[in-house]
Amino acid sequence: MDDDLLPIGRFARLTGLTVGALRHYDDEGVLAPADVDAATGYRRYRRDQLATARAIAALRDLELSLPAIRSLLESDDPAGRQAILGDEKRRLEARTARLQRALHRLSMLANDTTSASSPSPTHDHEVLTVPTPPTPPTLDPAIHRQLGAGLYNRTWDLMELEDRTADQDDEMVDTAHASAWHWRQVGTEANASRAHWILSRVYAVLGRGQEALYHARRQNEIIELGGEGFEPWDAPSGAEAMARALALAGDKAGAAEWKARASRLVTAIPAAEDRAVIENDIATIPV
Repeated sequence: MDDDLLPIGRFARLTGLTVGALRHYDDEGVLAPADVDAATGYRRYRRDQLATARAIAALRDLELSLPAIRSLLESDDPAGRQAILGDEKRRLEARTARLQRALHRLSMLANDTTSASSPSPTHDHEVLTVPTPPTPPTLDPAIHRQLGAGLYNRTWDLMELEDRTADQDDEMVDTAHASAWHWRQVGTEANASRAHWILSRVYAVLGRGQEALYHARRQNEIIELGGEGFEPWDAPSGAEAMARALALAGDKAGAAEWKARASRLVTAIPAAEDRAVIENDIATIPV
């Protein structure tokens, strides 16, 4: 059986990995060799490990971290794997944003004629000045609330337009996110959940199911955790948002379950006017 084991050098050539990388993956618990010589420490691998090694190489090309790759290889749960990939996607997006910002600042520096000026007579050379982007202004809490409420209302105005232009669609997304940001600076947990509600509704109106579902989930997570400012209508509105987003995303069974949940929760709203608003929303969910 030992004759079927591949020496590390040959295994490396067949997988496109380096010998150093294979040793590192062994040390990190990502890919252990089938056999390690007790005297020499020489590693050998089975042929059925080729597919795993090639998968690791492909994932590394996508810049996944080794802990994430190890977790992917150990997981048999599709939902768990999707969560790992989602975390890595967000990590890569954050890194991309940092690189884009660095590129922007480097471009500013490269185009700054003052940084390439001649040395002064009294110095051999001048110190290079790196431009620093300005920080956002500090706003009074009352201004944050005013902007949060005003942008929220503007989002509603745009949603109610029957023939929005593409520019107005973009503005609707912008005002919803801007309102959410201002409320996050000064608002309660209830304000945060309602910000996710309107974001979910905006994306539902635009037919963007995954974004609608993300914000509906965040709304319900915040409601579940509890906090200040919640009203009896917050929980049923969260269930309504989930049902609408799931229906748009194609999960009819999940949408029907959340719609039924919203219908149960809405009965706990004491004010008939508030109850009617949520009931009318529930009635428009396409399941």
